[in-house]
Amino acid sequence: MESPASRASPWHHGELALQRRLGVEQRMEEAGRRMVRDHLIEQHREFFPLLPMVVLGSVDPSGDAWATLRDGRPGFLHAPDPARLSVELERDFADSAEAGMEDGSAIGLLGIDLGTRRRNRLNGTLRRRAGGFDLAVGHSFGNCPKYIQLRRVRFLREPQTPSLTAPEESTTLHGAARVLVEQADTFFVASFIDREGERQVDVSHRGGRAGFVRVDEEGRLVIPDFVGNRFFNTLGNIMLNPRAGLTFPDFATGGLLQMTGDAELLFDPPEDRSVEGAERYWRFNPRRIIWRVDALAVRYDLEEWSPHTLMTGI
Repeated sequence: MESPASRASPWHHGELALQRRLGVEQRMEEAGRRMVRDHLIEQHREFFPLLPMVVLGSVDPSGDAWATLRDGRPGFLHAPDPARLSVELERDFADSAEAGMEDGSAIGLLGIDLGTRRRNRLNGTLRRRAGGFDLAVGHSFGNCPKYIQLRRVRFLREPQTPSLTAPEESTTLHGAARVLVEQADTFFVASFIDREGERQVDVSHRGGRAGFVRVDEEGRLVIPDFVGNRFFNTLGNIMLNPRAGLTFPDFATGGLLQMTGDAELLFDPPEDRSVEGAERYWRFNPRRIIWRVDALAVRYDLEEWSPHTLMTGI
């Protein structure tokens, strides 16, 4: 049972446990009260309309988490007031995350600009309306630009045009999908907890040098966790609830690899691999894997690699 002091904290038990493990609980308490807000500040309200893409995290009716990317011409995201973000997106039922985006659903959202490395995270309650939905802000905060690889954006076709290829589903990671994971420098992860009768969904960016994610002999993903802001939103959720969803975009083709499954924290490096800069690891066991060819109209061309873009994960 939570104490009054714990209820007043901006962090839940999972996040607090990891902060306490590193001896930064007091520092993060102060930072959280300063940085985690229940509204969008003006800087973030000006940021979202610039974006050609948004990352969404949802939980389907069976309790599985999904992460997805959706694109649109800049302006498809806008904040009419500090308490809500309006999202102009038609429904896409080829996207597994769509099942968790009904009216009243809790979702997570990440606005990320790969051309400037700016990002802002928020979560809240979805309210459906004609042409899209509004997200009533629960928590909102900015993130530092750590581990974001710079990319130039372009549209290959009009956004929100459905792919003509049906999604492919499997239970094991193989072929081109496995290659995409093992060569990736970027992916996104959705996680969630149910806290005092309220669902809290988070979706976040993960990045590193190409190949930083490994697939083991059992088809599980072994993922390093680098030094970050010590919020531990994702890993704190996983401590309390193993269900998570990952998505790996193929920025060159517009393909999107989505998977849902179970995650666990690993505080010691795997015996067969240690990644430079990793403070800990986590492992993800996919249960459902979906490959969507040409899911995105947006393309991102990689800038010339620069080590400073990867020096600094949340």
